[in-house]
Amino acid sequence: MREGEIIERLLRPIATHTAARGLADDAAVWSPPMGRELVLTHDVIAEGVHYLGTDDPSDIAWKLVAVNLSDLAAKGAEPAGVLIGLGLARPDDAWLERFASGLARVLAEHGTALFGGDTTTGAASAVLGCTAIGHVPRGQSLSRTGARPGDDLYVTGTIGDAGLGLAIARGEAPAEPALLRRYRLPVPRLAMGQGLAAAGAHAAMDVSDGLLIDASRMAKASGVRIEITLADVPLSEAAAARLAPGDAGRLAAATAGDDYELLIAAPPESRAALLTLSEAARLRLTRVGRVEAGEGFSVIGEGGTPVPVPRLGYEHGA
Repeated sequence: MREGEIIERLLRPIATHTAARGLADDAAVWSPPMGRELVLTHDVIAEGVHYLGTDDPSDIAWKLVAVNLSDLAAKGAEPAGVLIGLGLARPDDAWLERFASGLARVLAEHGTALFGGDTTTGAASAVLGCTAIGHVPRGQSLSRTGARPGDDLYVTGTIGDAGLGLAIARGEAPAEPALLRRYRLPVPRLAMGQGLAAAGAHAAMDVSDGLLIDASRMAKASGVRIEITLADVPLSEAAAARLAPGDAGRLAAATAGDDYELLIAAPPESRAALLTLSEAARLRLTRVGRVEAGEGFSVIGEGGTPVPVPRLGYEHGA
């Protein structure tokens, strides 16, 4: 299928928002609502790095969009639209059709429009990009730089499921649909993110490369020290059944990556509001650590003493 056919047959039927101009132009034109600030993010996923070549193309499309919407969630933004860049190898028509169906599904699920993008074929391996565009009330966007000494540190959902799901996808572990789904179909925590500023949160970011490495990034960006208590890292029943007991299992979970949960720093007086918000979002919320004056990062084990962590999480190029 040529580029023109991809646009005409598969993408134009999805791009119904007026900003997309029917994909007949070289750019989208969109006006954010009055009194809102734009939030923009861009992530790339590559075959063999972020997804497997054997994955369902529908799931690949979902992940491409969802990981970008997760960044918007961490800023408290409401998504508006996406621009998709597809650098493909030599996909057959069936692959493209499945990808387009997944794209339509993830956009509809999260109330997001396809604004436009670009496609090319003939690459050595697929590299897919997505720019997500959202908006937030003026002055209310969160960042990883706002954590303050005295804050509690929370994480949404459960940690480590996606890492186990990757092992299943690679054929390295027995099948478990719930874990595989967490790896292939991450869910951006948009409803939770959009309420964080009003609940009093000081900082937020999404957990993409591992709870520990992302918490250390928040500490560095905020100029504070963060302490994580391993025993408090939340696990799903499916993950707990597969991981080693004690510190070893939770350390594996907290360094695995691809969770796409939210890491939140907030003062103790915000706890009630955050719990109310998480209940409304039907999302687990767990206090996993604290923010202190100083700099650096530490992990506390079962004995109440620091645990050496040779690897905090996934780093690109490492």
